[in-house]
Amino acid sequence: MNSPYGMELVESCLLCEMRSEHFFCRLPPRALEAFEKIKFPSVLPRASLLFVEGQAPRGLYLLCRGRVKLSVNSSDGKTMILKIAEPGEVLGLHACVSGIPYELTAETVQPCQVVFIRREDFQKFLEQHGDACMRAAHFLSNTCHAAYDMIRAIGLAHSAGEKLARMLLELASEGEQTKEGVRVKLALTHEEIAQVIGTSRETVTRLLAGFRRRQMATLKGSTLLIRNRAALERMVGS
Repeated sequence: MNSPYGMELVESCLLCEMRSEHFFCRLPPRALEAFEKIKFPSVLPRASLLFVEGQAPRGLYLLCRGRVKLSVNSSDGKTMILKIAEPGEVLGLHACVSGIPYELTAETVQPCQVVFIRREDFQKFLEQHGDACMRAAHFLSNTCHAAYDMIRAIGLAHSAGEKLARMLLELASEGEQTKEGVRVKLALTHEEIAQVIGTSRETVTRLLAGFRRRQMATLKGSTLLIRNRAALERMVGS
């Protein structure tokens, strides 16, 4: 079944052909059957807010299709993007388990299919299914380690160019190898890239122009082409 946005919808977790190693995707059939009864699927357009930093947790989301931007804001209005969530990821789990307000904002960067689970239903689900409870613990642990890695990458980088090179290399690991280089779909503006690496839009535009002149990487529209991965690796000291 297709949505108004042209994406093929996932109608059942039990029958989904895109099942990955993420939270809900590899639960035993009995747990998945129970999960089917408490989920509320929906399709959202680009720039839809799932939840906002500081909001009381109503529940969590499972991302089935599309990408979601996870960000935090400072008191002076600056935004930093922590991650672009991919299909299979669970959003809002920490707040849903702990009961504290959402620690970040989740916004779709393209049309998405998501599944919402109310906090009360999810807590009962964890109590009744030990496998799901263990997966929740593993997911939270992995999220913590990912945050450490991000802080290390940003905090120890010596320049904005090194930060951008590191980000492009991370994207390259998920790209398609072609004769020209590694091709990646990147649904981020220069402003959003700047929010990921903690610099200004003008700096990102200048750095990308330099990467293009040196035939290291080019960004045209939503297509990123990594032409010289070795040069980027030298920038980050890999």
